[in-house]
Amino acid sequence: MSIITKSIVNADAEARYLSPGELDRIKTFVSSGERRVRIAQIMSESRERILKEAGNQLFQKRPDVVSPGGNAYGEQMTATCLRDLDYYLRLISYGIVAGDVTPIEEIGLVGVTEMYKSLGTPIEAVAEGVRCMKNVAASLLSGDDASEAASYFDYVIGAMS
Repeated sequence: MSIITKSIVNADAEARYLSPGELDRIKTFVSSGERRVRIAQIMSESRERILKEAGNQLFQKRPDVVSPGGNAYGEQMTATCLRDLDYYLRLISYGIVAGDVTPIEEIGLVGVTEMYKSLGTPIEAVAEGVRCMKNVAASLLSGDDASEAASYFDYVIGAMS
């Protein structure tokens, strides 16, 4: 839920107009919209690079996942691993555009730990893959934009810890 929707819902529940503080937060949210869209666009346009470089970093840090018996062993399983990372990158871009972690939480994190545990997939490796994507994305963004994006990557990583 965006800051705009939250503010309206809260004000309406109390049958009042939006407060000056709420209006200021909405103004900040609206004025930062172009920046959030730019970040998401860069990430979307660079998704193949982000996934490839992050996958390489992950497999160097966690060779166990691509070794025989590992969850990403073999071409098909490696592709599945990268597909999962792509899914989280997409969710992170949703959060950035929304300026809120709610889309990330509601669409993709509910039950994630239990799902990976039931599949025998080490959640730490998935979190490391997201961390690698964060590093690659940061290298493609300016300092402030990288910091903005980092908080959403960190949210996903934290949910997997």
